[in-house]
Amino acid sequence: MTDTIFVLNGPNLNLLGTREPEIYGADTLDDIAGQLEDRAQVLGLEIDMRQSNHEGHLVDWLHEAQARGAKAVILNAGAFTHTSIAVHDAIKGIRTPVIEVHLSNPHTREEFRHTSFVGRAAKGTIAGFGALSYTLALEAAARF
Repeated sequence: MTDTIFVLNGPNLNLLGTREPEIYGADTLDDIAGQLEDRAQVLGLEIDMRQSNHEGHLVDWLHEAQARGAKAVILNAGAFTHTSIAVHDAIKGIRTPVIEVHLSNPHTREEFRHTSFVGRAAKGTIAGFGALSYTLALEAAARF
């Protein structure tokens, strides 16, 4: 096992900072990456942060996290959270612990967001704290 935490981000998260800031906040994905890297350094961890709008990339990266011996995965699957059996099955197929993370609280939003296939497979979920959700997930991952 390494001291690397994979931070995987799904569709439309490349638009953070400009996409519906009243829901997702003003922080960009680069801002979040910087916050995580700063905290990871204090915790003695490395961050491998990635984003893709393609479901298969997330599946491949989950497999890679296990193959590379990552300590954990922090996953914001975006809309794939609510639709992707493939991402669910990839999480179930690896031993690396996965923490689901969301900037907003999906349970206070549209009904279709209340179902999480990721959450059904993940070790735990942190949601609703904006960019801080990622840092809280990193704190949890550090304890694995």
